[in-house]
Amino acid sequence: MSETEEVVRARGVKKSFKNRVALSGLDLSVRQGQLYGLVGPNGAGKTTLIRILCGLLRPDAGEAVVLGWRVPNFRIRSQIGYMPQEVALYPDLTVMQNLAFFAELYDLPREQLKERAEELLALVELSDRRGQRVGTLSGGMQRRASLAASLLHKPRLLFLDEPSVGVDPRLRRSLWEHFLKLAAQDVALVVTTHLMEEAARCHVVGFLNQGRLFAEGSPEQLLRKTGVASLEEAFTRLEEESKVRT
Repeated sequence: MSETEEVVRARGVKKSFKNRVALSGLDLSVRQGQLYGLVGPNGAGKTTLIRILCGLLRPDAGEAVVLGWRVPNFRIRSQIGYMPQEVALYPDLTVMQNLAFFAELYDLPREQLKERAEELLALVELSDRRGQRVGTLSGGMQRRASLAASLLHKPRLLFLDEPSVGVDPRLRRSLWEHFLKLAAQDVALVVTTHLMEEAARCHVVGFLNQGRLFAEGSPEQLLRKTGVASLEEAFTRLEEESKVRT
């Protein structure tokens, strides 16, 4: 697949929960080999958008197309990885048992599981915890185990919802270096974050608030457009400008 090929396309996506608007006509495009950072405060709509793109929620209006298929669609499940904000592992199983379970879901051959699991446990620094029940791990360790599960089957497209929450700065740097390596191998990644230092490492950044994607571009483009020194300032200025336009 060409690195310029579009792997995620959302057009006019709307979603509401009772009286709260989560997404209000959002458009988004992500290309193969791109590390796309969705940046915004809590409640901005980041998680709702990710869940729609993974096929876990249906939009109220508009459409989302992932890897050429309109979602929700079961055909994409073996080709995407998803790490949710909440830990989606079985607390009574060990770390390794959880990975084995997900390997079966993804039809990963058993002979490949051990090598792949060891590689990922080393990445998230849980090699010495492989035999420990997930429910007895700290919150940060559980999230690291969840990240390993999302990477297990070498997906073509990764959705990572706040992957570095509860992770120390040293490991956070290591994980982001790995994300960039995956992008260099033509994996597309959509990563939500509220940390601007993480956003600065993305190829493209989308500023999201109140269900609206009000600005988008590379970190350099956003800084140049606003003439400010930091992405925090760029976010504030561009959001103010978007309110004036609307």
